[in-house]
Amino acid sequence: MKTVKEISRLTGISVRTLHYYDEIDLLKPTKITDAGYRLYDDTALERLHSILLFRELQFPLKEIKAILDHADFDIKTALKEQIMLLELQRNRLDEIIISARELFMKGVENMNFSVFDKTEIENYAAEAKQKWGNTDVYKEFEQKYSASADKSDEFLRIFEELGKVKHLSVNCEAVQKLIKQLQNFITDNYYTCTDVLFKELGKMYAADERFKNNINKAGGVGTAEFTVKAIEAMI
Repeated sequence: MKTVKEISRLTGISVRTLHYYDEIDLLKPTKITDAGYRLYDDTALERLHSILLFRELQFPLKEIKAILDHADFDIKTALKEQIMLLELQRNRLDEIIISARELFMKGVENMNFSVFDKTEIENYAAEAKQKWGNTDVYKEFEQKYSASADKSDEFLRIFEELGKVKHLSVNCEAVQKLIKQLQNFITDNYYTCTDVLFKELGKMYAADERFKNNINKAGGVGTAEFTVKAIEAMI
């Protein structure tokens, strides 16, 4: 059995985070001593290892819990899929590094934007989630997405409106009203968009060239970056 402090030293996870995992029932201690100390056995450590791998793959905690608690969850199958996803991410990062070096050595005529394409990773992740038990979050996305496939124009119109106010402060009421409208639209039509998830989506809007180009096409140059800043101001 290991204490919270021992696990913290072993993994680099803060004691506060481990306490939080206990509070949300993501990682319960195997035993609590009479003095109130949390103790974790090898089974708990195995679950923690799975949690950390899923976190490395950018899965939200709510979804990780749903996956691990699902009756059909199999750790060997999950590990196989996690390894594949991590390898895909590593290969993609290697390609980005190579592209950056070529750009540094040879100039802008050698820019290769294809290295930023996440399609393969996203497709594989979707397949893996299905194998991990069709979590509630993923089911919600599938149900809402199929029912709202014709709402892309409405979605882009929000960015069009954001483009019209990007000269204003990100904290002003008009901007924040549109940001809240964007968050609500995602929740109503795709999946529950929590503040944490919304912030991560915001980063993707500026970092992913496909999202960035579509958003800027709707609202004008700089709309994607403005949206990110507005979301951060809201959160």
